Formats: sequence, structure tokens, C-alpha cells
Amino acid sequence: MARITRAEQQARNRSRVLAAAGDEFAERGFRDAKVDRIAERAELTRGAVYSNFPSKRALYLSVLAEAAERAVDERLAVGPASPPPAAGTPRAVLGAFARALLAGPSPGAPPGWADPLPESLDDAPLRQAFTQLLRLESVLLGLSLETLAGPGTGRRVRVAQTALTTLYGAVRLAGAAPGFVDPFGVIGACANLADLDVADAWPLPYLEHVPAAEPADAPWSPPGAFDALRREPADLTGDGVVVVLGLHRLEAVEEAVRSAPGGADVTAVVVTGDRGERMPLARSVLARLCAALRESVPEHAWPPPRLVLDDGGAVAAAAGVIGVDDATEAAVRIRGGRITARAAGRGAGHAVAAVTVASPL
Repeated sequence: MARITRAEQQARNRSRVLAAAGDEFAERGFRDAKVDRIAERAELTRGAVYSNFPSKRALYLSVLAEAAERAVDERLAVGPASPPPAAGTPRAVLGAFARALLAGPSPGAPPGWADPLPESLDDAPLRQAFTQLLRLESVLLGLSLETLAGPGTGRRVRVAQTALTTLYGAVRLAGAAPGFVDPFGVIGACANLADLDVADAWPLPYLEHVPAAEPADAPWSPPGAFDALRREPADLTGDGVVVVLGLHRLEAVEEAVRSAPGGADVTAVVVTGDRGERMPLARSVLARLCAALRESVPEHAWPPPRLVLDDGGAVAAAAGVIGVDDATEAAVRIRGGRITARAAGRGAGHAVAAVTVASPL
């Protein structure tokens, strides 16, 4: 009988811990679950649990992320439960998006986890990351609404943000006051937000003061990557804009997308200083978003950026961004397999994309 390698044993132990933790959290919730009981369920030591996950919260968020990704991948394999609306209007899409989010618990969540994320968000940096993930959702949904509305109809990010505010409030209230929330009323209200005038303007004033990107000439050899939004491999070798963003700066994706010339690829590489807790949070939120977009947005109106969760920082390192944390903001322009421009700091994505506008890809 062939002996398994250390890496294979670690992978098996990790799977056993995740399975045991899923049962423990489903039965007792986050606060009442015990790591000792999880270790006992997995037939491992407490030390073996902590060698794979730095904290109970990291384990909780990892269980949710694994379940959410598995559920959305299974859903994609058979097609959406409800195909996107044929009309493809902002009103129809907002209604379908609301229906998808209100249809049940987060994808893959065990019974009793109607709204599992807020239970564990008692850490300020984690809450800040969650805020930025919701801002990213608003940007992506808003970009889709603008595509459907047509040129010259204005920015729709604040409309999307208002819809998400309504939906998340409804989900929390449904848990706190069962039977009070009328889901059909919430869906209708979200659909009606398509015509809301919220004085949404672009560009933001500070972008006028962002320093220009610096010329560069360096090789570009990115590792293999995966688009967490579309749930498919992402080829990063082509021309385009790559913006590296910490989890506390995700809303800056919009700057790169709006500043890039039409047809240019924009890839957002998401990094963090806390791989144990904040990266699983990002995985679960983006998996849920992917599922909702699949059932609400026609393919031609999907938001343009690719989202790569750079857990080990390998893609960031290929772009020359070392020592990443949650405040990281840097960008490079790629042309012909070379890095031809760089920028770092607030507005980096805009600066590099603007260079691309002046010198089309």
C-alpha cells in the first residue's frame, strides 16, 4: 500500500476538520461551538485543528466559504434555477437579483444558518473588509445596470447600493422578526429602485489630482489564476490593466474599469494581510454574488472586471507588489508580455488605465 505524502495527509486533515466544524456550527452556532468538540468529531487533536486554522472564526468563515463555493459550482454545472430575465432591463434585473438573494440562506449554508456572516463580524478590520466587499458588490451590480440602461443614462452604483441596503436589512429583519418581512414586497421595492434619482455622478473629484503612472519596462509572467466572480480560470497573459487591491480598498475597482478604454481587460487582484479570516470572508461573499448575478443579469451585461483572490500573493508579486496588506493599492499596465506602466497609492488603477487611454492597447 502506497504511503501518502505529508501534503496529502494535511489536506485530508483539513477536510476532516472542515466537515466536523460544519456539523458543530450547524448544531450550536458560532458562539457556542467549541474547538475541542470539533477536534473530537474529526478524531484529531486540538493542535491539529489550530495547525490548519488560526482561530475558531477562521474555521467558521472557511466552512462557510467552502460550502458557498461548492454550492455555486454545482449550480453552475446544471444552469441557473431561474434564467436571467429576457427583457434585460434594469428594473427586471434588480427584481431578479433581489429574488435570488432572498430565495434562501447563503449558498451551501447548513440548516439554521439563515444569515451566518454577521454572527462572526465582531472584529473591526473584518467589518471593514465586509463593508468593502459590499461596496464592490454595489459597483459590479451598478455597472451591469448601466450596460442594460444604455449609454448616457448615468452611473447606477448608488442605486445598486440602495438595493443591497434594502436586501441585507430584509434578511436580518427576517431572522429577528420571523413572518414580518414580505419577500414579494421587498422584491418589488428593489425593482422600483431602477428609476430612483440619487444624484450619482462620476468621476469623483479627487481623481483629478491623482499622479500620473510611471513608465516601466519589466517582464510579466503571471502564475495561473482563477476568476472568483465567474468561477472559471483567468488567463492574465494578455494586454490590459491589473490592479492589486487590499480588502479595505475594493471599491477602487471602479476607477480602473471606468478609466480603461473600451474592450481593455481589467483584472482586480484581491490581497489581504489576514489570509486566515478575511480571505474566506471574501470567498463566501463573492460566491453568493456569483450565484445571484447568474440568475439575474444577462451574459452580455455582466460586469467587466475579473476578480482574482490572490491568497498567497503570487500574482501581486509578479506585478512587483511585495508585502501586501489590506490597504494595498497598486496597478500595472500590460502590453506584449511586458509591464509598461506602474502606479501605487490612492487612484493607482485610474492612473494606469488613463495611460492606456492615451496609448490604446
